[in-house]
Amino acid sequence: MSAPDPAPPRVLFVGGLGRSGSTLLELLLAQSADVCAVGEVVHLWERALGADERCGCGERFTACPFWRQVGDQAFGGWAAVDRDDVLALKDRVDRTRHIPRLAKDALPPEQLADVRRYADLYTRIYRAALSVTGARVVVDSSKHASLAFALRWAEGLDLRVLHLVRDSRAVAYSWGKQVRRPEVVDGEDFMPTFSPFEVSKLWTAQNAAFHLLASRAKVLRLRYEDFTANPAGTVRQVRDFAGLPDDPAALRILSGTDETAAAPEPAAPFRAHSVAGNPLRFSGGPLTVRRDEAWRDRLPRRSRAVVSLATLPLRVRYGYLGQRGSDESVERA
Repeated sequence: MSAPDPAPPRVLFVGGLGRSGSTLLELLLAQSADVCAVGEVVHLWERALGADERCGCGERFTACPFWRQVGDQAFGGWAAVDRDDVLALKDRVDRTRHIPRLAKDALPPEQLADVRRYADLYTRIYRAALSVTGARVVVDSSKHASLAFALRWAEGLDLRVLHLVRDSRAVAYSWGKQVRRPEVVDGEDFMPTFSPFEVSKLWTAQNAAFHLLASRAKVLRLRYEDFTANPAGTVRQVRDFAGLPDDPAALRILSGTDETAAAPEPAAPFRAHSVAGNPLRFSGGPLTVRRDEAWRDRLPRRSRAVVSLATLPLRVRYGYLGQRGSDESVERA
């Protein structure tokens, strides 16, 4: 009698536009033993395999024991991966311009083969990460809507998408700041910056894409503002969406919350083996979750007007029209 097929790896894919709190949420989720957070896997091919940047644990990618084991189990070693082939495949599949095609109910055989071959690369990584850690869910905070659409075509993958949104004006302010990338080993590099109008286009396109995905996959929508107002409740709700039970240990690195007030010293966090993401992932101390609203005073009036007008339809939908928002923290998409 043959052995039953293994259960499909379960992935919680965090989607949306960057600077919306995904790294912070990922770090909180990663404190539980049943969650394995791997950062922004979409950048693995260029930044990890190509530039050998630092993992969230502090080691270079090639020196990280976790990623070595993942590569061995997924591909028989990272040396077996043809990076140029993967990048060419990524260009044919994983681009925002391909979303209308990926959203269809059927694809021509040649395109379907490309999409499934690309999605299989990620499925192998997810399965290996779960095997190495013994976790039940892997968190991929890649955020790109095009990757989420590609993953819906994967064979043997339990995909659950967390659509994380933040006020477009706050996002525009954040993308205008120069932020150093500490994962770069040789030399110094900074995250890209975007103008308010560019951010408005990206914010609208990415969020609209996840609305479209909601009719084709399991999607849960969460506002950054409500996450920061109630981090403990948010972690519970996200874990429930991921099919996991409540785990108080997930909150042990928090400081300054009612649920951790009884502890004399918040625990040092487990540093996830994350590829790319906010520099916060290299933090070694307790986390204090508070809403960052510096944009209200520091975003220039002209920039604020541009972003407010360009993103008006979705700002209204998300409850950002002239108020801090008071609707429910989590909404089934």
